[in-house]
Amino acid sequence: MSNMLVYNSESQTVEETPVRVPGENEVAWVPLIGAKPEEIERVLGDLFQCHPLIIEDCIKVNQRPKLDKYDKHMLIAFFHVNKDLSTAEFEHVIGPNYIITVAARKIQSLQETEEEFKRLPNLMEYSGRLLYTLLNRCVDDYTLVSDKVDDRLDKHERAVFDNPYVKIAGDLFRLKRQLHNLRRIFSEEKLILSQLSHESFPYSRKEADVYFIDLHDHLSRELDSIDTFRESITALLDLQINMKSDRMNEIMKTLTVVSVIFMPLTFIVGLYGMNFKNMPELDWKFGYLGVWIVMLIVSGVLWWYYKKKKKWL
Repeated sequence: MSNMLVYNSESQTVEETPVRVPGENEVAWVPLIGAKPEEIERVLGDLFQCHPLIIEDCIKVNQRPKLDKYDKHMLIAFFHVNKDLSTAEFEHVIGPNYIITVAARKIQSLQETEEEFKRLPNLMEYSGRLLYTLLNRCVDDYTLVSDKVDDRLDKHERAVFDNPYVKIAGDLFRLKRQLHNLRRIFSEEKLILSQLSHESFPYSRKEADVYFIDLHDHLSRELDSIDTFRESITALLDLQINMKSDRMNEIMKTLTVVSVIFMPLTFIVGLYGMNFKNMPELDWKFGYLGVWIVMLIVSGVLWWYYKKKKKWL
């Protein structure tokens, strides 16, 4: 059976108790992490009298980020991003003096937030502040993910400069698909935060709006980072293609220079290799040495010429 954290406004302390409906002077956070559908239905339906659609969404746990308003509750679907860029969905059911969080498995940001509630009880002073703390921890983790993507792209850039033929296209295309998915999630979460900060949030206070605006701005920066990463991936693939082309051009240039140097030598050897009886210079005593000297002079002159014109690699 799950437990919950209860903040007492009179003593300003937090204690852990079995799941129950909080009293008038209490604010509760109910984490249903890895709970079975029967327990979710019992807590949401029997104890807190949630709308059947809320119960259905929390059991199926296959939503896009969204904010649904009902008569007595609000439902927020949000996402945690892991270090490998995979995502974990969780739902927050918000009531007058409680928030119920439903997640299929343990999520690092929720575990860290639980420790923070125990250490700083005032963060559970009212539902709005409780919700902000939960969402803020999740959004802060997005920065760590952005840093990891940045380091990953930087590593690929160094690899391309070291070796243009390094195989990175597959990893970059997978990363691009992951960033596309994250951008969709962040865009919809940004809309949720915009609704929380600009529309009437019945379970918050006026002074708390600025905190949700700050989260909105934070997500805007993360969206800008994702757009930059996607552009960097395209630029990196183009850079690799261009560097491959440049490397191939340099190779062809070198081969061309070598071919041009050997072309007159081939002509000389072919000329003196003809088998005719009355060829001139056929009986020269130093003919063989003379041909070698001529070929070396021709090769040296051509090598010097191309090096002077900076066409020799």
